[in-house]
Amino acid sequence: MDEAKTRARIKVKVQPRAKSTALGEKVGDAYKLRLAAPPVDGKANEACVRFFAERFGVAPSAVRIVQGLSSRMKVVEIEGIDPANVERILGHER
Repeated sequence: MDEAKTRARIKVKVQPRAKSTALGEKVGDAYKLRLAAPPVDGKANEACVRFFAERFGVAPSAVRIVQGLSSRMKVVEIEGIDPANVERILGHER
């Protein structure tokens, strides 16, 4: 499998201005992500990208919000991650 073409997409429902940044339960097909950052000047989006970059051990440039930049429902795409590993990696969070 070509690593460069491997990418995972994750549906996320963000909750800005939370006490701390943490992954919550999965609701339907979307993960709930609490972000300490406010939804101002792209701060919450930056925090979302940083969170997934750290969680998956990739550079922030490998993480993109491909849908929902100004919405609470987002689709985050992570380059170099096998979609089969997403559940396993995020499942260890709780």
